[in-house]
Amino acid sequence: MGYHRAGFEVVGVDIKPQPRYPFSFIHMDAFEALEILTRGRALQAEFDAIHASPPCQAYTKASKLQGNEHPDLIGPTRELLEATGLPYVIENVKGAPLINPVLLEGQMFPELRTHRPRLFETNWGFLVDAMRHPPPRNVKMGRPATEEEWIQVVGHFSDVNDGRRAMGIDWMTRDELSEAIPPSYTEFIGGQLMEYLNKTTRWYEAHPNAGAVGRGPA
Repeated sequence: MGYHRAGFEVVGVDIKPQPRYPFSFIHMDAFEALEILTRGRALQAEFDAIHASPPCQAYTKASKLQGNEHPDLIGPTRELLEATGLPYVIENVKGAPLINPVLLEGQMFPELRTHRPRLFETNWGFLVDAMRHPPPRNVKMGRPATEEEWIQVVGHFSDVNDGRRAMGIDWMTRDELSEAIPPSYTEFIGGQLMEYLNKTTRWYEAHPNAGAVGRGPA
């Protein structure tokens, strides 16, 4: 939704059906989709950028405390993204092995009421002001939040409607919300990505003999 608000035409890919997804959707393993994209030059020309959110369970505190084993999918995802030659964004939780990531948090966006720290790695120079206010106090799980408190949209949180308002998302179920990121994050990223794509396209239009080596947009 955030990329849509930033001006992109969005196509989603997921291995699980997403009946409430509001844009074009392909029911497919993301690795398979990226492998197809790396092989098809004509297909690459249909897309300007890729956002990937590999499953984060391998890097969460809960997973480590419970001793659960989950595959590390960030490295393989990055390899496939690099093979496409397109600008990309990789999103994940704190502790994930991203390269020079930028941290976004709920208190950076006045319309949000949840902390929701997430890391973003890009190959095109995404920037954010390092100065930010500390988040408000989180409400204890199981009771409504006061005006001075924020809700934690994780696990089986108590009020789905509060979670939707806190995240700026009104179309997801409880389980979907607990794994989502606020559209405000990707709208912010998408604005800078759109500016990067426009600048890169203008440069290649002004230098027609430069070729496509290392070019961001297809």
